[in-house]
Amino acid sequence: MKSPCFICDRIELIKNNKNPYFVKELETGYVVLGDNQFYKGLTFFLSKIHKNELHDVDKKFRNTFLSEMANVAEAVCKAFKPRKLNYELLGNKDNHLHWWLIPRHFDDPNPGMPIWVMDKSVIFGEDTKVTGEELEKLKQFLKKEL
Repeated sequence: MKSPCFICDRIELIKNNKNPYFVKELETGYVVLGDNQFYKGLTFFLSKIHKNELHDVDKKFRNTFLSEMANVAEAVCKAFKPRKLNYELLGNKDNHLHWWLIPRHFDDPNPGMPIWVMDKSVIFGEDTKVTGEELEKLKQFLKKEL
């Protein structure tokens, strides 16, 4: 039976060596590239602990999680060289702590707006899905900086 948490399901794929977007395991979470790369370098940092809010985890884990997220963000910047990096910890749909690290590049169609103003079918369309050689190349760029 499938779990009710999309993020937990993705972590199980990592643990079973079946998540092609997995980049690296850290102490408090997993670094993965987004399946879709409309925003080149879109990266997620998934908490190893299934919690909805930062204040729901103990202080030591929270501090390490935040520090590691900042390190992942720095690696994303070095690897993909955006003009700006957006950080989001929403959890409205998937209530499992996970960071969106969204590189915003110079060719961004809406540079002054949040990504959510774009039509989701554009951001997450089949033509933005990354696989094969292209995926491996992006993973190597990021892995080199982590």
